[in-house]
Amino acid sequence: MSKIKPSQGAPYARIMGVGGYRPTRVVPNEVILETIDSSDEWIRSRSGIVTRHWASEEETVAAMSVEAAGKALADAGITAEQVDGVIVSTVSHFKQTPAVATEIADKIGAGRPAAFDISAGCAGFGYGLTLAKGMVVEGSANYVLVIGVERLSDLTDLEDRATAFLFGDGAGAVVVGPAREPAIGPTVWGSEGDKSETIKQTVPWSDYRNAGEVAKFPAITQEGQAVFRWAVFEMAKVAQQALDAAGIAVDDLDVFIPHQANMRIIDSMVKTLKLPEHVTVARDVETTGNTSAASIPLAMERLLATGQAKSGDTALVIGFGAGLVYAATVVTLP
Repeated sequence: MSKIKPSQGAPYARIMGVGGYRPTRVVPNEVILETIDSSDEWIRSRSGIVTRHWASEEETVAAMSVEAAGKALADAGITAEQVDGVIVSTVSHFKQTPAVATEIADKIGAGRPAAFDISAGCAGFGYGLTLAKGMVVEGSANYVLVIGVERLSDLTDLEDRATAFLFGDGAGAVVVGPAREPAIGPTVWGSEGDKSETIKQTVPWSDYRNAGEVAKFPAITQEGQAVFRWAVFEMAKVAQQALDAAGIAVDDLDVFIPHQANMRIIDSMVKTLKLPEHVTVARDVETTGNTSAASIPLAMERLLATGQAKSGDTALVIGFGAGLVYAATVVTLP
């Protein structure tokens, strides 16, 4: 017979508040066209992107996260001192250690919470949300701050015609806490490592170091058509699995918040899932670009702030990207 006392947490978990931060500099397609041979019409038709935000030197990964976290905490109605865990998903914090989550926890005044980073690319917010839910239900935390943050402008090759126009910077955060009824559904997640080369960093940091000062700084590259096909056909299946796991029919759905990778991908997923016209679809990519781990919470924050979605709505969220990894779940909006 085990002598270990069983864990005792909340019966369920929910998203209590959301916050976002977009850098002050807005970059239109015309700026991108200064370094690639393309056109505004081509960029819009291929991606739906018109503008994106790029961070200044002062708008670091930590600084943007602190701003987004403060808004999420205020929206949730709790103080930083009540936070028991800080989970940060990012691929653009360039220090291997320590985790930027520890710096963020200190700067918001959170005391001594569990704090760690995860690397799951554009699915990172879903991964962090799932971990936070588990912490609250398991009993190791009452309130967990989940942050998706990127400075992808640092990893953008401005001369790469296929990717130069895609990426933006920003941070999105949510507070996950206890609930009396289900408000975060089962997560459908996984990976397809055999396709890991379709989205990748051009060279590892060790190769950059060994190549000397003349080496080109590492950037993100991708096989656009392969990623598009995978996202449209395979991720629509994952999204449907998440709906089924949560016991939610498409007719009962209020909001769809997919990773903001590309407008064509979003529109194709809507068509494949046969979403009814009443479902509000996040299309934040038009003015924010692809912000990887930050894209879902940023899109969620904008929908709620503009009144396109409201507290209590049932939303399907799905992230997918480098790895290739994915995570989808159904949530009640805060």
